Parts: sequence; C-alpha cells; structure tokens
Amino acid sequence: MRTFCDKSLSLHKYEKRFSMMKKLLLLAALAALTVSCTKDKKILILYYSQTSNTKAVAEALQSRLGADIEEIIPVVPYDSDFGATIERGRKELEMGFLPDLQPLKSDLKAYDIIFLGYPVWFGTYANPIATVLDMPGMHGKTIVPFCTFGSGGLDSSSKAIAEKLPENPVMPGYGIRAARLSSVGPELDRFLVEYGYIKGSFEKLPDFSEFRPVTEEEAAIFDAAVGSYPMIHAKAAEVASRDIEDGVEYKFIARDLPRENGGPAPDHDIQVNVLAKEGCAPEFTQVIR
Repeated sequence: MRTFCDKSLSLHKYEKRFSMMKKLLLLAALAALTVSCTKDKKILILYYSQTSNTKAVAEALQSRLGADIEEIIPVVPYDSDFGATIERGRKELEMGFLPDLQPLKSDLKAYDIIFLGYPVWFGTYANPIATVLDMPGMHGKTIVPFCTFGSGGLDSSSKAIAEKLPENPVMPGYGIRAARLSSVGPELDRFLVEYGYIKGSFEKLPDFSEFRPVTEEEAAIFDAAVGSYPMIHAKAAEVASRDIEDGVEYKFIARDLPRENGGPAPDHDIQVNVLAKEGCAPEFTQVIR
C-alpha cells in the first residue's frame, strides 16, 4: 500500500510535473492577455461570522480585492456555545424567524457585486443571512457566496440564495472547511483569478475521470481522509479522480453505514471530495449530500 507521506518521487511523477509545468506556462501567457471583468464594478464584502472563521476568509478577500467590507452583527448575538447556537438556530428556522440586525453602514444600492459570507448552519446559510437577503438593497445585485463549514454546504447554500432571489445573478462561490483555513490563501488566489475578479494566471485542471469502483488503495485513502471526522460514517463505493500538480484529487461516492447506536443508515449516497497531496495525509475538502 502506498505511504501517504512518502516524499520520494518516481520517474512517472517527475514526468507528470514537467507536463503540468508546460501547461502552466502556456496558460500564464494566455492569462496575461486577460483583463479583469470586474474592473469597473463596485464590490462589497458583506459577511456574518460567529467564530471568526468566516471573518478570516472575508479579510483575505478584502486584501486581494481592495473592496469595501462590513460585518453583519445581530442585535441579539448568538451564544458562543455550540449547543445553544444549534438550539436557537433550529427554532428560528422552524418559525421562519428573521433575526434583527444592527443597521448596515454600507448603502447596498451603491454596489454592483456583493461577496456574501457566512458559516453553514443546517446545510444552508446562517440565519442572519436570511435577514440580509430580505433587504430591498439586495435585489438585482450580483452575489458571490463564500462560506465556512464543518463538512460542506457551499452548493446547497448557494442554491438557497438563488431560490430566495431568483432575479439576482448568483455566481459560483468559494467554501472551505474550518479545519482547512490554512489553505485559504492559495485557494482564494486561484478562485479570484479563475473567475476574473483579479488579474493573474492559473493552471486549468484536467477533467475528472469517469466514476469507477474503488480499489483497496483508494478505499484506504477515503478512510484516512474522513476517519477522524465524527459526522461521516460511510464506506467508499465509487470514485473519480484527476491528477493535480502535487498529488491526486478524488470524488468519492460513499454509502452511509448504519449508525453505531443501532440506528438505520440514511437512504442516500454522499459525495466526498478528497485531496491526497504528496508528502501529506489525505484530507476531505467537502461533503455534498
């Protein structure tokens, strides 16, 4: 079985890196001719952060975009205790309650693009965002979601924003697990360049392979990536993969297993994205349910 932290490189790996370097140089030359499509747009970074994780992403965005930034602050703050926040948040969702917010200093009508940030709660945007989406100044704005989460929720929360504001362009967003905040910098750089918010170059990644049954080695990679996370109790069944510059990226389709307390397994599959970089243990980047 392959050792995850083995830093030795085979001839094949050297060849793969050389090929990717050639592609990168070609893409860099092409990207140098590209002008950012947002140069004449006014951008606001508007975010809610309870534990400072989303704040860290918002500030990283601000440093790259040079945009205005404002924090969303509830009139009645959410308790820092996880259990209390869950209890309050669930009650508010069940009642359709919109939490009161302190008045925004920013005039939303003055902006073309709003980067809207939040932690993911219950598979969607945190409750204070529901109040923001109800503000008249949000209607018609281009929205770029960004979020932090324990396991996933970028796709589901972006979809919920689009459903709430069907006339707003909702662009592809950026999300990151709280456990991976150290990766924010390079990931944001790529995201912002790829979608034209800042100038720069990036390497276009190859397409994923077709899904296929997992091998024993791939199953071990999946288990190593999710084994320490208590909210995932599943077994990898199928996988698609692609080579990246410093390793392999996987999309696993996993079957939920019966719960340890004897409860039945949920009747659906989950997709778990995993990075297996050379010299590092594999880690999952997001779960899509």
